Amino acid sequence: MLPALILLPALAATIAFLLRGNRARRTLLVAAATAHLGITIATWVLPAEPVLGGWLEIDAPGRLFLTVTSVLFLAAAVQAVGYLRAEARENGAEATSSGFAFAKVPEAVFTGCMLLFLATMSMVTTCQHLGLLWVAVEATTLASAPLIYFHRDGRSLEATWKYLVVCSVGIALALLGNFFLAVAASGGSDSPPAMILSELAAVQGMHPAWVKAALVFFVVGYGTKMGLAPLHTWLPDAHSEAPALVSALLSGAVLNCAFLAILRVLQVGQAAGAGDFGRELMLVLGLVSMGTAAVFVIGQADYKRMLAYSSVEHMGILSVGVGLGGAGVSGAMLHAVNHSIVKAMLFLVAGNILAAYATKRSSKVRGMLMERPITGVLWLAGLVAVSGMPPFGTFASELIILKAAVDQGRFVVTALFLLMVAVVFIGMATAILPMAQGFALGRDVQPGRQEGWAASLPAAVLGILALVLGLHLPRAIGTAIHDAAARFGGF
Repeated sequence: MLPALILLPALAATIAFLLRGNRARRTLLVAAATAHLGITIATWVLPAEPVLGGWLEIDAPGRLFLTVTSVLFLAAAVQAVGYLRAEARENGAEATSSGFAFAKVPEAVFTGCMLLFLATMSMVTTCQHLGLLWVAVEATTLASAPLIYFHRDGRSLEATWKYLVVCSVGIALALLGNFFLAVAASGGSDSPPAMILSELAAVQGMHPAWVKAALVFFVVGYGTKMGLAPLHTWLPDAHSEAPALVSALLSGAVLNCAFLAILRVLQVGQAAGAGDFGRELMLVLGLVSMGTAAVFVIGQADYKRMLAYSSVEHMGILSVGVGLGGAGVSGAMLHAVNHSIVKAMLFLVAGNILAAYATKRSSKVRGMLMERPITGVLWLAGLVAVSGMPPFGTFASELIILKAAVDQGRFVVTALFLLMVAVVFIGMATAILPMAQGFALGRDVQPGRQEGWAASLPAAVLGILALVLGLHLPRAIGTAIHDAAARFGGF
């Protein structure tokens, strides 16, 4: 099963590049996503044997993040069917009237890169070898870059180049972390141990200075891809310019992949005696990220960029939870699941808003509860969920992290956490509430873009899932989160 999780979407991507019919590509995209989710669910029941000598293995945290990735990809794939059909129809009409060719990235490239994106993210979640993990994280960048450039205009080109350059700088720093960790583990011998997590964790007497240097480069390098401030600068542009379903995957899945990569390294640091150093580093970066998001969310005119800065905030919350350790790690793992589902839902809804009103400016969208009630309700529900309010799951996970801070006597961290969460909520509510309520302006809705359940179904399913996780956490998921957190010093 483990090789199939990577090879299935990779093979489907190859077929998508070769197929001629767009309808066949869209069917293949949904079919591959469904099959991937089926195999992922099977890994919860049937053990998947390690491959490549233990380089690839499904453990508790990997299975958790793999499942989230697969669920979100299926939602995005279903959304992509209607989105690509509408884009092809509009571009076909535009080309017929003006005489120019199809301007956007061809569907063969889009669907192929989507499937390659799934394959690379699956590899990240199953990697146990830090060198291969580095390759897999970089591969997610290369596979997703053409998706950001879908509209082929100046803004999307700028966002794509920024994404490539900034993330490549980050991945270069992570490569130095690999080198430093190899030096620390070698102990001056000519035959250092393999960079497999289990072997590194068993090494005795690692050089503490080299381990700490490696942790700094790893956290900063992978933190760039995770969206931690101050190296988050690619994230607002990429999320704003990419199609909404791509933004849902970037925020809901790929940020988790970078987070998991950091957790893997911290696991080695903990075994080498540098656990406190790594946790303090994560705590500082987490608070800086939350503060940065609080500053930029206030007065943000673009609602997709606003959601991007919200992702920066929540990556900061994850980092704070890991930095606190203990119960905070469990809260961070639960929050990673909740945030992924909620943020993917919000980006899918944002895509429907953009399709209906043809603008990303919050001030030009009004009266959704009257004009587009399904979209308006989901938009408001998303605000409640992403702000950490009951009864959604984000409330429980943030409460666990806060309780961990209070139990440890970290009252400054607690105060800063609450302050920045409140500021972000005020900034988002100021933009979102008038969009949903306000006065209906029917003339602003684009003709031919009538609201229907087909376009809203993926977001609605994710919203219901986020609500269920808040009302009752299933035992299997709770056990999985506990087992995943235990790998990184949580309880």
